[in-house]
This record gives sequence, C-alpha cells and structure tokens, in this order.
Amino acid sequence: MARRLVCLALGALLVSSAAIAQEVAVAPLAAPDHFSTAGRDTGLGPDLWRGTSPATARTVIALLAAKPLSPAGRGLASRVLATGATGPEGVGHDPGLAGARVSALLAQGAVAEAGVILDRSSGLDRSPELARAAAEAALLDDAPDRACAIAAQLATGRDDIYWLRLRAYCQQRAGETGAAQLTFDLAQGQARDAAYGRLLGAKLAGGGDPGPASLRNGLDYALSRDLSLDLTQVKASPAVSAALERGQSTPAPGDPVLADAISLAKAGQQDAATLGRLIERAGSVDAKARPKAQNAALIFAALGAPADAKARGELATYSGAEAKASPSRMLALELAADQKLVGEAALLALWIASDSGAAGPPTGDRVRIIRALKAIGLDEDARAYGAEGLAAQR
Repeated sequence: MARRLVCLALGALLVSSAAIAQEVAVAPLAAPDHFSTAGRDTGLGPDLWRGTSPATARTVIALLAAKPLSPAGRGLASRVLATGATGPEGVGHDPGLAGARVSALLAQGAVAEAGVILDRSSGLDRSPELARAAAEAALLDDAPDRACAIAAQLATGRDDIYWLRLRAYCQQRAGETGAAQLTFDLAQGQARDAAYGRLLGAKLAGGGDPGPASLRNGLDYALSRDLSLDLTQVKASPAVSAALERGQSTPAPGDPVLADAISLAKAGQQDAATLGRLIERAGSVDAKARPKAQNAALIFAALGAPADAKARGELATYSGAEAKASPSRMLALELAADQKLVGEAALLALWIASDSGAAGPPTGDRVRIIRALKAIGLDEDARAYGAEGLAAQR
C-alpha cells in the first residue's frame, strides 16, 4: 500500500513537472525594450527614465528629431538618448518611438551612437521606422553602401515613398540604370518631389544642371555630395547640419573677464571673485553693452558661484534677462527637478531650449535650465549651458 502511494505521488509530480515545462516552453518572450540598448557609456544609470511622463517623452523625442538645438542642447540630448535604460512606462516597446530616438540622435550629430544602437537592435528588416533611421545614419556617415544594404533587406513597408527613392538611388549607384529609371518614375508618380527629381534625374541622365544642393535628409545629402554641389549655400535640416558641423569649435571671446569666466564654468570652478568681477564689469560698461554684461553675471551665479549679500543685492536689480518659455512648462521642469526625475527634467529642459533654436535659450530661460540640471545631478550639462551662454555675451 505504501509503495502504491509513493508511485502515485511520483506520477503526479511527473505530470505536474511536465505541465510546468510545457507552460514554460510556450510562454511568449517579452518584446525588447528598445531604450535599454545603449549607444555609449553616458554615466547615467538604468533608472534614467524612472517616473518620466510617457506623453512628455513622445512629444519631446519627436521634437528633437525635427528642431535644431544649440551645441549645449545637442550634448544633453545626445547624452540622455544614448543612455541604455528601461524606457518610460508604456513606450519602451514602441518601434516608432525607438526610430524617433535614433532620428533624434542623428539630429544631434551623434551618428556613431545611433549606429551602435542600431547594430545592437533586432528586427530592423521588420521595422520600417528603425530601418529608415539606420539608413539615414549610414547616409549621414558617408556610408551609402550600408544604407543600400539596409534597404535591400527590408521585409515590410518596401513600397513606402522613402524606400522607393532610396532604392532608385541605390540601383543607379550599382549601374542598374534601367531599373533605377523605372523605380525613379514610380517614386515620382507616387509623390513628386522637385529637389529629389532634379538631383537623381541629373545622375540618371549622366549630366545636366542638377541645380543647388538639398540638405533636407541623408538621401538629399548623399545625392548632393555625389554631384559635388556646394553644401554651404543651402539651409540644412538639424540632422544634416549637425553632421556637417562635427569637429567645429566656437572661438573664445576677447574680453579677459568673460574668457576667464568661460574657462572656470567649463571646469566647474565658478568662484566668488570672478562673479564679483563680472558684476563690476556690468556696472562699468556703457548702456548698450550693459544687458549682455548683466546676463554674464546672472549665468555665472546660476552655475553656483558663491554670492554674498552685496552680490545678491546687485543681481536682484538686473532687469534685462529675456525669457521665452511658458510659465507652465517652466513649472513642469521645476517639479520634475524637485522629484529628481532625471530623464523627464532633461527632456523638459530640451523642450524649452528647442523653442529658441540653434542660438540656444535666452538668459532668463537658460539660468532656470542650469539650476534644474544641477538639481538633478547633470552638472556637466549645466556647465555646458553656462559656458555657451557666457560665450554669447560678447
């Protein structure tokens, strides 16, 4: 009897184990979180996006792919977007937003980081959004053969207009002139584009006047470069502009007080003595130069230079610091900074900055951005905004 009970128990255990194994075997794998793939080591942790508003993430990441930023803004955007961290709640598995993340990196000139993320991403052939970002990254990196390989491997969405245009370009590069002409005609028939038409048309014709360069995207850039057109006389999109500006630097101002302040700001060594010199300078220049001199003192103080009672009294009298951001957006930034929501605060700072374009935010907005970035521990980015703002006060 005892032996029979043992056998029954063992049988039940085996059946249970088999059922568990079968259940495990058919359990679907979770979709990858696209934001967890890093473009480089940014020094930010895997909890970067903790508590971030999904609506803010969607809005700002799309903006960063389309609107130009100043160099400090590009640095901050590249840093947060290249970080490998679990995405904001509910959006980490969205391939469309993953593609926007890569496109936003490209818009900052972070071609290498975008390429690393794409190399580590699976399913490019099944995601037109990610594949397009990968193709644009290759074109902006002067690697058209890689872009053509991506286009050839795409399994879905191949008839969308972007891929038709790229395929015609790739066929022309491969010497398949007849196929390229047919694909070109199909693309132009589906959605006529004057700039693309004259650029690729000139290549297909083997000569003729292609007109001026076009720098709206990576494909335009590749065509214009292949035709040896002047790239300096046309307006470039943020992504193309950032790619063209790689390696360029801003000259230092001639004023020694301002030059010292910029050097100290970059090093994170803002001190009371230099703040005092900036305040004295603001009081001694003529009326025309006074607003910029006051702005320099405000920015240096925002970076954390010790300000005694006299300095604070002087700063409180300044009235020329322009601000552009809406009070509601600025409040959202301060609330996120108060809660140490690093990713959300960084995105809100970039949202505010993007409204001012490549020149960077005005001083009134800049000092609030600097203070918020310092509050969430992004001192490096705060210093970049500070040095950039000081350099603009020549």
